[in-house]
Amino acid sequence: MAEPVRVRFAPSPTGHLHVGGARTALFNWLFARRHRGVFILRVEDTDRSRSTEEFIASIVEALRWLGLDWDEGPPAAGYRQTERLEIYRAHAERLLAEGRAYRCVCPPEELEAQRKAAQARGETFRYSGKCREAHVPADVPHALRLKLPLSGQTVVQDLIHGTVVFEHGQLDDWIIVRTDGSPTYNFCVVVDDVTMKITHVIRGNDHLSNTPKQILCYQALGYPVPAFAHIPMILGADRSRLSKRHGATSVLAFKEEGFLPEAMVNYLARLGWSHGDQEIFSREELVQHFDLAHIGSAGAVFDRVKLEWLGNHWMKQMPAERLANDLVPFLQRAGLAVPADRQWLGRVTETLKERARTFVEMVELGAFYFADPAGYDREAGVKFFTPEAVPRLALLLKRLAAHEPFEPEALETLYRGLAAELGVKLVDLAQLTRIALTGRDASPPIFQVAALLGREKTLARLRKCLAVLEGKA
Repeated sequence: MAEPVRVRFAPSPTGHLHVGGARTALFNWLFARRHRGVFILRVEDTDRSRSTEEFIASIVEALRWLGLDWDEGPPAAGYRQTERLEIYRAHAERLLAEGRAYRCVCPPEELEAQRKAAQARGETFRYSGKCREAHVPADVPHALRLKLPLSGQTVVQDLIHGTVVFEHGQLDDWIIVRTDGSPTYNFCVVVDDVTMKITHVIRGNDHLSNTPKQILCYQALGYPVPAFAHIPMILGADRSRLSKRHGATSVLAFKEEGFLPEAMVNYLARLGWSHGDQEIFSREELVQHFDLAHIGSAGAVFDRVKLEWLGNHWMKQMPAERLANDLVPFLQRAGLAVPADRQWLGRVTETLKERARTFVEMVELGAFYFADPAGYDREAGVKFFTPEAVPRLALLLKRLAAHEPFEPEALETLYRGLAAELGVKLVDLAQLTRIALTGRDASPPIFQVAALLGREKTLARLRKCLAVLEGKA
């Protein structure tokens, strides 16, 4: 490419960052990194009634969690639309001075009545052009409209959808500045993109209908038109547009559930983009292979099962130190004591990561490491809390109290020897111990569990279970 790639992600802070916006941000970030270009974060906050500082902070938090660092943007000044009003005003005045825009005094209620009448006829509303040649004086309250060609076509060479043709007869002279002096969305977007030297506009398919208006505005201003790539929508399982009714859609909601950002980035990248049959991608591999040509033109269905599968895959790839640090806030949220020994906590996560898809699941699976079980699984108790369980637990307590070393391999040797001595299966002793230590009949390898709990806690929980079976607790 002759000129340096410059792309942008431009969210409106009227809500939290959802997965559709996150995927758009990711595709822009990957395209920039792939071509050693510039990734810009721009905040489109002209909707003052709905935009909030809290939502800006939420979007920034989500992007940072995903690792999508920007080269230009907040907190630097000039990347929020509310900070750029003078730039829009200057461009609007130039269009007016050059005869490419005109003042319009048509009352909103009149336009609304015409819109409703068109809808009743089953037609798309188009402004009549009443003020186009009216030469409205400057001292009368007015909006500004862009003067569009009355005939012909605007052809969009979309990098995903190919050639898309829009007839000018289906467009109207749209408002670029409202009567109160505030610039409109489509106008701000064009001015921002040209002044920030954006080379590629990569955005959701829902913006495709805005593209002919924006291209005509670029041309009216005499600016080069960037390349466009419109990403298909993300769909729910019922193939309607993904929304809250399909479950969690906010990126931070997935963070709160305890997904690793590596899993989320991997999943979002594969949501509509492919590189052969490969499913697992590191961030480096995504940067190496990403291109717009392999984004599909059809909507991509959000599949939570696949996200969870990737969640488990990336859990298993993480080093113990990383898992231990990331698990801490989830332990705190669950009201469990956070151990000071992070190395021990890392060893705990190593026993849990094979089955966990999220940190919330890891806490659920391993709560017994941090607190005594509140009770024992009923079905497991029926099967293993037999009359023989009492003498077996008593014998286990006696042997374990003096056994050295208290390590997984040595504990397994002890249990195998005792099972042979009693003429029972290893599982009979192991499952009895598992239920006593964890409250359940499923857990990580029980000898690892016992070793991590240590001799003191292991013996205490076995004694407590024995007391329950003897009716003493």
